Amino acid sequence: MAPTAQRDHTAQRVEVSPPAADRNDPGQALTESQLIYFSSTSENTSRFVAKLGREMARIPLYPKDAPLLATRPFVLVVPTYGGTGGEGSVPKQVIRFLNNPQNRQLLRGVIGAGNTNFGENYCMAADIIAAKCQVPHLYRFELMGTPEDVTRVNQGLDTFWTRLSQTQK
Repeated sequence: MAPTAQRDHTAQRVEVSPPAADRNDPGQALTESQLIYFSSTSENTSRFVAKLGREMARIPLYPKDAPLLATRPFVLVVPTYGGTGGEGSVPKQVIRFLNNPQNRQLLRGVIGAGNTNFGENYCMAADIIAAKCQVPHLYRFELMGTPEDVTRVNQGLDTFWTRLSQTQK
C-alpha cells in the first residue's frame, strides 16, 4: 500500500445496491466498503467521512429505506446522541444495522463522533459498540473533525487495515 501522503483520498460515495443476482430482493442494499457510517440530518458525521476521501457507505437514515448489508470487513463511524448515562446514545439505525449477524461479524473497529459538551457521554456510542462487539474504539473526533483528525484517521485506517491483513494471513 502506498504511503498515506501519496494516496489519493478523493471522496467516493459508493452506490450500495444489490448485485445483479440479488436485484429482486429490494429488502437489502449490499456494500463492499471498508468504511461504513451513520449520520443524522445534521450531516456532521457525513461531512467528516467525506473529507477522508475513502470509499464509504451510509447506514440508512429512515426505516423505510432498505437496510445496509456489509459484505466485507469494515470500520464503523458513529455519532453519539443525547441520553444520560449512555441511554439512547447509540442511534436506532445503528442498532438495527448491528442487529444483523453478518454486519456484526464483519465489524473490525469503531470511530466515534461526538460533542465535548456531552461531558462523560462524549463519543459514548462508540464505547458501547466497541465493548458489546469486542472490537477496538480506534479514534474520537468532535462534530465535523479538524484537518488533523482527518490526517490521523486516514493514517490510522491505513495502518489498521495493513496490520489486520498481515494477521489474517
